[in-house]
Amino acid sequence: MKLPLFRKINTNTKNKIIDKITKVGLLIPAILSASFVVLIILFISERGIAPFLSSHYGDQSVDLLRFMTGTTWFISPNIYGIFFVIANTLYVVLLASLLAIPVSVLTALFIAKMAPKQISGFFQTVVELLAAVPSIVFGVFGLGVITNIVKKTAAFFGTQTAGGISTLSTILVLAIMIMPTITLLSTTAIKAVRKDLEENSLALGATKMQTLFNITLVSAKSGIFSAIILGIGRALGEATAVSMVAGNSGTGPNFNIFDTTRTLTSTMLLGIKETTGLDYDIRFSVGVILIIVIIITNLLLNLAKRKIGRFS
Repeated sequence: MKLPLFRKINTNTKNKIIDKITKVGLLIPAILSASFVVLIILFISERGIAPFLSSHYGDQSVDLLRFMTGTTWFISPNIYGIFFVIANTLYVVLLASLLAIPVSVLTALFIAKMAPKQISGFFQTVVELLAAVPSIVFGVFGLGVITNIVKKTAAFFGTQTAGGISTLSTILVLAIMIMPTITLLSTTAIKAVRKDLEENSLALGATKMQTLFNITLVSAKSGIFSAIILGIGRALGEATAVSMVAGNSGTGPNFNIFDTTRTLTSTMLLGIKETTGLDYDIRFSVGVILIIVIIITNLLLNLAKRKIGRFS
């Protein structure tokens, strides 16, 4: 009579051992992932701090205050300014987000709730393909198509551009790039909304559109906001496509959409011609600022997400 109990105890012990081994197995890749992030931040920070230390560059070291408040990127021999670059970056990302978010969310709503199954599957596949397109392809498209459209638009308003290379081109390229990301994640969030909520709304006399906008989107707002955060994060970190259409202006900030601009990522990418020296290390300083901007932006967006989540 005691044998089944003995076997049950052995089985429970065996399961506990398997659980512990599984936890350790999952902990190892988690530690590795975190270690890579920490190592990257430490490496960039070490190189990024060097330009401001006299022990590295002596009289050629960069003044930190002038660097953070400057409105001109470079004045020979060692004066750099990044304030206007930060302002330009936030300005471009803000306008690109305002353009991309409504289109992406409405597209997700159409795919998840309104389109017939076959059409929904087709659009889902198209969005997934767009999300997988390399950034260099978006850059080439922006340089070959969007800049021409912007150039003609500027001519219509009697304004000149640098061949279409401008803030507006940068905004449009970024908007196109982040739309697939926001759309895919928003689609998943909308599909996860409980059907009984929609059915109850319809049973109470609400129309289909009223239900979708007042019940479905509201219920999926947390997932949609997460999608927006990831989309904005990609916009802040995009370098290749932005560098091809921004123009990299030397002064600013400039909020004229038909004029050239400069972002943090384009500043890091363009101009790296050597592997040593002050002009090379200052790109890492820009990288440190970019990391700080991304962290602050994510914190603010997550704070807004939590506050929005309190309201039904």
